[in-house]
Amino acid sequence: MTPSARLSAAIDILEAIENSDKAANKVMSSYFRSRRYAGSKDRRAVKNSVFNIIRHRARLDWWLSSALGNMEPTARLRALASILILDKKKPEEIKSLFFDAPYSPGHLTLKEKELINSLAGKALHHQAMPIGVIYEVPEWIDKILQNQWGESYQIEMRELNCIAPVDVRVNTGRVSRNQAQKSLRINDIKTEPTNFSPIGLRLNERADLEKTKAFKKGLIEIQDEGSQLVALLCEAKPGMKVIDYCAGAGGKTLALANCMALQGIKINNGSLIACDVSQKRLSCVDDRLRRAGVHKIDKLVLDSIGATKKLEGSADRVLVDVPCSGTGSWRRHPESRWKLTRPLLDKYIAEQKKILTASAGLIKRGGRLIYSTCSLLEQENQRQIVTFLEEHPDFILLPIKEIWARCVKTKCPTENKDLLLSPATTNTDGFYCAVMERRRL
Repeated sequence: MTPSARLSAAIDILEAIENSDKAANKVMSSYFRSRRYAGSKDRRAVKNSVFNIIRHRARLDWWLSSALGNMEPTARLRALASILILDKKKPEEIKSLFFDAPYSPGHLTLKEKELINSLAGKALHHQAMPIGVIYEVPEWIDKILQNQWGESYQIEMRELNCIAPVDVRVNTGRVSRNQAQKSLRINDIKTEPTNFSPIGLRLNERADLEKTKAFKKGLIEIQDEGSQLVALLCEAKPGMKVIDYCAGAGGKTLALANCMALQGIKINNGSLIACDVSQKRLSCVDDRLRRAGVHKIDKLVLDSIGATKKLEGSADRVLVDVPCSGTGSWRRHPESRWKLTRPLLDKYIAEQKKILTASAGLIKRGGRLIYSTCSLLEQENQRQIVTFLEEHPDFILLPIKEIWARCVKTKCPTENKDLLLSPATTNTDGFYCAVMERRRL
């Protein structure tokens, strides 16, 4: 691809991301699937350009607004501003990229030529920028985060806009962490043990894991360290009945299966049930289960009010990894911060409360309800637990540190009863976890 074609592709992808509910990586994969002429170097260059623009969107928009007035920033204008401000291209170089031909972005308009002259030589940062713009936080949520984090706001927001590392969970029912590390090294993939999770490895640099023997044989699963910790804190054991109430694509379901020793053909009286409102999402877990050697998982679609009636009061553990704002995964999905709105957040909060209430009835006396989100917002985390415990006096909050000592066995990063992980404090994605027990009679 020519430089002009790469620019045109970046603009097309940015527009597609803006208009899609899918994650940016999936949009990008779909785009290149129908454009086989793009080589690996081209795809990498376009991907880097797209994510660079997304991670600097607030500051680029600030400059565009200062130059354009009331004119709405677009994918094309952001790409243009990015070339000028982030790539430091000269006006003459930029103008040579815009012409009418297949796979090119077309001629510059008069307004765009004026924009180039206005933004040429500008630095990304300007002292007049509001702090929320500097740290790439949507205006409507900025005050919420400032009030919550206080003095930690700047470091938390800065880390949330960094590139996330790649972690894998070792399927310890089949191989040790050391053996998995050696297997990856055969493919020239170097890793280090994760700081907190005893079953995790962190890649030293990004690599195509799906081509490795370790991945194909089900020895590893791609999973952030924070997500691994949430699964471990469920303290699921062989012989238990465990329900993953919002299983989605099954990442934590697989981790729970590992804890319950559900691999292979060993005799195990345990029961693991993956639930979700979407049959399509539950179907996505099948290949992962086969690869991991897990055959003893039941799936249940929550498509009616009575779908879980037979399970009431029977579960030892119920994990509710609820739909949420995803603010804790902004570094991994930087586009998601620009798609989150106040009405959408309110919808998540209401849905979380309903899920907590519905799942509570599935737990037997002495069983546990594990609530988790990939959010950093108190409204979705601590406040939900306070409200739930007020309305359900038969549940108590268990100290995370005691559970951690039994099933994680590394240094616990909190003294609180619940757990909040963040890129700044634990170098994981942002996760919240609270473990509640239903009182015994």
